[in-house]
Amino acid sequence: MIEVEGLTKYYDERLAIADVTFSVPRGQVLGFLGPNGAGKSTTMRILTGYLSASSGRASIAGHDVFESPVESRLRIGYLPESTPLYSEMRVADYLRLMCRLRGVHPRRQADRIDFAIESCGLQARRRDIIGRLSKGLRQRVGLAQAVVHDPDVLILDEPTSGLDPGQTRETRALIVELGRRHTVILSSHILSEVSATCERVVIINQGRLVADDAPGNLGKRLSQDRATQVELHVIGDRDRILAVVEKVRGVESVTVNPTEDGSWEVLVTGRRKDLQDALAKAVVKGGQGLRQLQSRQLSLEDIFLELTASEEVPVG
Repeated sequence: MIEVEGLTKYYDERLAIADVTFSVPRGQVLGFLGPNGAGKSTTMRILTGYLSASSGRASIAGHDVFESPVESRLRIGYLPESTPLYSEMRVADYLRLMCRLRGVHPRRQADRIDFAIESCGLQARRRDIIGRLSKGLRQRVGLAQAVVHDPDVLILDEPTSGLDPGQTRETRALIVELGRRHTVILSSHILSEVSATCERVVIINQGRLVADDAPGNLGKRLSQDRATQVELHVIGDRDRILAVVEKVRGVESVTVNPTEDGSWEVLVTGRRKDLQDALAKAVVKGGQGLRQLQSRQLSLEDIFLELTASEEVPVG
């Protein structure tokens, strides 16, 4: 559905993105991540036809972005970070204008407007003036204009920027629902949002692609050469727990802290493939009460910080 190959962009002599290559199949929600100035917005503006590229290729639903710009744009719904809405217009009238501008056949416009309004939860607001809506509702209007012409692809740039927690949760749920019918690229600096909505992430740093995989797979790959962390909740004598755990082969460090329920939280770091099983056996054999045990996984935030901390990071 989306194909990007060797995309490079210079602003005069400054390199913005270099040899960016990735693809997104139909029906996938892709998280597009990177620090400020990494090249996210440049890439998205090239895909939507707002910027030219210095070199490389990009296509939307089989239409080359540079050779067939009109055809490719008709297949994109775009929500920029600052949504350009006509604040004096009513919601339905604004969506009707968007249909006309995007070439929706007059006979289909009413159905498409109804679909966009219903999909974005704006049924009770279709006659409201946009400028009088809350920021969260205006963001929903922005999403409605992105889907009103039934595009193949949705490109959403910071869709929850400036929203309160309740509005963020509602918008996130809406994006997940829209992802069932469209291919979606979601750019956000809120990593918990990406974890909750995206099945795959692409990370760009200093204009270059540094990762492309499911969040869980990235965590496993980055954990291969790391020490393993295991968290246990144990009932018993603190000194006895510490002594039992420290004797397990491969354990490098142990911290023991009290919890509100009277148990001990034990955080163990070690280099051993079966560390979790070995710890469980040792604690039980040592006569201590094991209540909970789990391996600590790298979060998307951990992954993001590690992959964007240095200038040269292999994609893998």
